[in-house]
Amino acid sequence: MSVLPLYSPTSLTPLCFLFSAADVKQSQVKGQRPPFSQLHLNPRAIKQGEVSARGSAMEGDCLSCMKYLMFIFNFFIFLGGSFLLGVGVWVLVDPMGFRDIVAANPLLFTGVYVILAMGSMLFLLGFLGCCGAIRENKCLLLFFFMLILFIFLAELAAAILAFLFREHLTREYFSRELKRHYQGHNNTDVFTSTWNAIMTTFDCCGVSGPEDFEESLFRLLSPSKMVPEACCQRNSYPGDVSVEQCVSGSMVFRHNKGCYSAVVDYFETYIYTAGALAIVVLTIELFAMVFAMCLFRGIQ
Repeated sequence: MSVLPLYSPTSLTPLCFLFSAADVKQSQVKGQRPPFSQLHLNPRAIKQGEVSARGSAMEGDCLSCMKYLMFIFNFFIFLGGSFLLGVGVWVLVDPMGFRDIVAANPLLFTGVYVILAMGSMLFLLGFLGCCGAIRENKCLLLFFFMLILFIFLAELAAAILAFLFREHLTREYFSRELKRHYQGHNNTDVFTSTWNAIMTTFDCCGVSGPEDFEESLFRLLSPSKMVPEACCQRNSYPGDVSVEQCVSGSMVFRHNKGCYSAVVDYFETYIYTAGALAIVVLTIELFAMVFAMCLFRGIQ
């Protein structure tokens, strides 16, 4: 007995039939296949073909569902990145109009560059994910996977470095750096402008308190001032009598709480929310990498 595969006219599933060697020899002499009436159906081969076809159909449905889910997910990422990018560009193009809005919070103007960086990254990420999924482009999916992997590894490295260098985030370390490098009202120095923004935003003065400015670089540059103007209360303004009394040492018109305690108290309020958000982001990144790689391997 010999096996000759035939194909059903309504299906691509091969139908294997058994027939005699004599029929094969006679058909080979005539150059024809043996008559269908002389063929005998192989039930096992048909069953295997049906199972294979059903498995292929289910795999195709899963890949199709994964493709559209990935497209929808990355489309929202694309919209979010576009919005952040637009806000950042608007602030840079029209700084005077935005300055009135953020006058009470100087850190927002510095955060514009952070918004621009995040918006650009999310924009690129959403674009690669959407185009790679809907067009089934293996190259774009690979770039999407590599970008997600890079972000994931960067976050992991930041967490490890923060844990390893946690001893440098002490109150004594910040006090020592403040005394060495803080210059007062100097907007060109990054260290000074950052500390001015922190003290203005959190209504604090120094690291542990106003006494941090004793025997500091600030006192050498401004001997007549006990504390910088950033330590003064917000209802004061340059040239006001209260500002002069504040910088001369009056405790009534200045903030006496240290910035270390103020920042720690502020972030302790949102520590659980931040932890939960970090876990959610890492989980989404892992699923995005798995979906991208599954879709990459499923594309023929």
